[in-house]
Amino acid sequence: MRLSTFFYTIGQGFRNLTRNRWYTLASIATISACLFLFGMFYSIVTNFQNVVKTAEEGVSVTVVFDEGITEDQILAVKSDVEKRTEVRKVDYVSADDAWNGFKKEYLGEYADGFTENPLADSANLQIYLKDVSMQPALVTYLESINGVREVNRSEVTATTLSGVNKLIAYISLGIIVILLAVSIFLISNTVTIGISVRKEEINIMKYIGATDFFVRAPFVIEGILIGIIGSLVPLGISYVIYNKTILYVSGKFSMLSTFLTFLPVDTVFNNLAPISVAIGVGIGFIGSAVTVRRHLHV
Repeated sequence: MRLSTFFYTIGQGFRNLTRNRWYTLASIATISACLFLFGMFYSIVTNFQNVVKTAEEGVSVTVVFDEGITEDQILAVKSDVEKRTEVRKVDYVSADDAWNGFKKEYLGEYADGFTENPLADSANLQIYLKDVSMQPALVTYLESINGVREVNRSEVTATTLSGVNKLIAYISLGIIVILLAVSIFLISNTVTIGISVRKEEINIMKYIGATDFFVRAPFVIEGILIGIIGSLVPLGISYVIYNKTILYVSGKFSMLSTFLTFLPVDTVFNNLAPISVAIGVGIGFIGSAVTVRRHLHV
């Protein structure tokens, strides 16, 4: 393809935007609205997932060992457990550490009456997982190890967090599919109208020898441009709203920061921006390409 043809195709794509400006604006507005809702939903879900992840990081499996087991044996078990893929980290809590923690939390100054460590056989391992849904498999493995007396786990918490993660994934997928379908439909309508308006011009172009690509490409470019514009507008609006919202909530409701930490605006939008633009380009290309193939017989 010659360079002049390439620039002509791009130019015609831009001109198509102004030929059907009301339909173009309607498509851009609707896509912007859809992607704005997607951006807000993404921001909420991302922050909620961060809260769930923080909660997951605090869920541990505690391994208690038989009386008389040596520290070397416990550390050997620790080394084996750390090699498992679902394990994020393993903390060894010695008997002295367990007693010191118990004294500090429950006894205070009354602990001076104890001359010996009553928790001499309470050395344990605190195991933290990468994904709490893998807890049952880990517990089964731990219970099969010789010398393990008991495995304590937060089964209800793990099940709840795992269920919440799945629910978020299903809802996210459903909303994305709906938004994509609506946006593709609107772009398809806009391109269809553009084809009908320029039908006579297209016939003349074909009569004088224009190739199929030469005729079809401007409409595809038009759809992609609508998708790009429709993605950039809501990104800017979402950025401002999200930034002002977290500043307002953090200032007015500082007590929430003890259990709810908002992700920084740059952290959210470093991921959201390329996703939104990619979705905009994708729905623009798909909507226009399918429509051109269906309605433009050249």
